[in-house]
Amino acid sequence: MKKETLIYNQHAENKSWFSTLNFIKEDIHFLEGKLGEISLKYTDKEILSDIEHYQNQFIIQKNTIDEIQHLITLNEDKLVSEINKNLVAVEHRTTNDHDKERELVAVFETNFKELRNNFIRFLAKWM
Repeated sequence: MKKETLIYNQHAENKSWFSTLNFIKEDIHFLEGKLGEISLKYTDKEILSDIEHYQNQFIIQKNTIDEIQHLITLNEDKLVSEINKNLVAVEHRTTNDHDKERELVAVFETNFKELRNNFIRFLAKWM
């Protein structure tokens, strides 16, 4: 049996996730700047390998954000469609919960925090 949630609550959650993911995108941009600073200072093969690793990880993270945001947008489109079917008492109506998106966001946030923490340790070592 599928879990139901209020349309309004689902919309609010979508907006929150979108904001969080946009904030993380900005954070990645900042971290990429720091990575660029390190890449200008060092030419050692060991550190160049680490720099490339983090460059690749940041690209992957940005792509993942785009994919999750696309799913959230599709979910928002579904909510709008549901609302347009019947505008009456929309604040009390429910729809299927978006548990797939919730799990994707949670896993992404956990993975990004770990990557960010590892990168901060890397920065501390080389800056």
